[in-house]
Amino acid sequence: MNTNPELIGLDAQFASDCRVLVLGSMPGAASLAAGRYYAHPRNRFWPLMAVLLRFDAQAAYDVRLAELQRCGVGLWDVIARCERSGSLDAAIRRDSIVANPLPAAMAALPQLRAVACNGGQAHRTWLRHVASQLPPALQTLPVLALPSTSPANAAIGVARLQQAWAAILPYLGPIDKALG
Repeated sequence: MNTNPELIGLDAQFASDCRVLVLGSMPGAASLAAGRYYAHPRNRFWPLMAVLLRFDAQAAYDVRLAELQRCGVGLWDVIARCERSGSLDAAIRRDSIVANPLPAAMAALPQLRAVACNGGQAHRTWLRHVASQLPPALQTLPVLALPSTSPANAAIGVARLQQAWAAILPYLGPIDKALG
C-alpha cells in the first residue's frame, strides 16, 4: 500500500516579459505549507537572488517576487504533481511525476532567453519529461543546470552558489538598481 501523499505544486510566478525561467523540482514541505517558493528559512535562493539582482532579501514575499519579475526572472517547477515522503527530492516517486505544461507556457514567453534548473533533480526531470516535448523554436534555448539552493545541498557554499548562479545574468541584461 502506498502511503506517500500526492503533492500539488505552486502556481507559476512569471510575467510575460520573463527572460530567465528558474525551475525547481517540487517545492519542499515548508514551501507547500506556506504557499511560497523557497520558504524554508535555510534555503539560500532568496539571499542569492537578492545579491545577484540587487534587492532586499528580507523584503515581503510579494515584493521579492515583484523584484524577480522586474529583473526578468520567473519561477515555477518542472513537476506539477508527484508523490513524496518528506521534502527531499530523492524521496520523489519517479513513477508518480506529472510535469507542468512548460512547453506551452514557454511558447507564450516571447522574450525567454534561458531556463535555469535549480538542482540536479529539476534538471533530470526537465530532461526526462519536458525537453523532448518542446517545439523546435524552443529546443535551442539554453538550459542551465545550476547547483541547488536547498539546505540539503550544504556542501556547496554561498560563494560557489553565487559564482554558478551568476550564469543567469547575461540573459537578463542590465540590472538597473545599484547595490545597497
